[in-house]
Amino acid sequence: MKRVVVTGMGALTPIGNNLNDFWKSLINGENGAGPITKFDTTKFKTKFACELKNFDPLHFINKAEARKYDPFTQYAIIAADEAIANARVNFDELNRNRIGVIWGSGNGGVTTYDQQLTEFVLGDGTPRFSPFLIPKMIVDIASGVISIKHGLRGINFATVSACATSNTAIIDAFNYIKWGKADMIITGGSEAPITQSAVGGFMSAKALSTLNDNPQLASRPFDINRDGFVMGEGAAAIILEDLEHAKKRGATIIAEVSGGGMAADAYHLTGTHPDGEGAYLGMLAALEDANIQPADIGYLSAHATSTQQGDLSELKAAERIFGKANNLNISATKSMTGHLLGAAGAIEAIACIKAVQENIIPPTINSTDIEPEFKDIFDFTLHKAQQKEVHYAMNNTFGFGGHIATTIFKKYID
Repeated sequence: MKRVVVTGMGALTPIGNNLNDFWKSLINGENGAGPITKFDTTKFKTKFACELKNFDPLHFINKAEARKYDPFTQYAIIAADEAIANARVNFDELNRNRIGVIWGSGNGGVTTYDQQLTEFVLGDGTPRFSPFLIPKMIVDIASGVISIKHGLRGINFATVSACATSNTAIIDAFNYIKWGKADMIITGGSEAPITQSAVGGFMSAKALSTLNDNPQLASRPFDINRDGFVMGEGAAAIILEDLEHAKKRGATIIAEVSGGGMAADAYHLTGTHPDGEGAYLGMLAALEDANIQPADIGYLSAHATSTQQGDLSELKAAERIFGKANNLNISATKSMTGHLLGAAGAIEAIACIKAVQENIIPPTINSTDIEPEFKDIFDFTLHKAQQKEVHYAMNNTFGFGGHIATTIFKKYID
């Protein structure tokens, strides 16, 4: 089996429009929540989200190209381009037939779908749909566009597993390289879900926080007063590469992918298993794949969306895995970024990779009254980042439908 390493990253998030700004904001505990500006929220119970700030796609993509793409694809292109530059990749010097793209989104072009359907319904009934409607909407188009832009003819597909989507994409990319099917894969996820239908749908499902008077405090993972998640948008891209291929081209190796595990709750359409059965199995599978013990994990990036059942079930699963006596730091970065749905796993994978690379655990902000059963079992890294030697970091993601995906990253040692 091949060893798989991380050689580049890119990020477009509510707390930073590039990798460095994102990481700086994360370790400083900055918050991305604020009033929704994308549509009129007068009749909505939830009026806030974590939107991108000071973002103009035309700073990255020309106008003609931007018109062809839904925002989720625009975000994907921008994050992928940063990761490629960060990895110092010159595709002209490499075998493009061995370089792929595995990209994920939970919702795809929902912005375009909303706009086009609204125009049709409010019109005279004449179908005047854009010729770009279908390619703007379909979930797999982001991976296709990235490959077309760079002429990459290797493995190319999209993953969809709701909020576990981009972690699933990372696991697939890891496996294909490990099996020798590719030399390099651009992987990650993007999401542009701050629309009337998406916000309205999650709102009706009672999944969103309604703390409109103080949205900056709304995402409170593990806090007994949590009342739902805060929606976010953006993208994250990671360059995964065969170790020998990376060495041959003189790449800087940031970290190594150690393992990945997937499972299912097999329990409910939207709710997690009360005892975290799927979460337990996913973490266990990732540890077995990495061939390490729970005690080796120094940092767990929790899925921790700030929902009542979801956070509690994850903690129960983590206690089963790590026990009551452990040296584990947990943090919930959604307290800062909001929940990027299908892109969450990739954003939080970058948090894990940077934690391993720089020995800094990003904090959990906002949360003060931690679930009493667990507050003395884990270090929740409350309010401030912590310096800590991290050899292995684990990243949890769970999606509607019971989908579970867990990845493990480790410090690179030649």
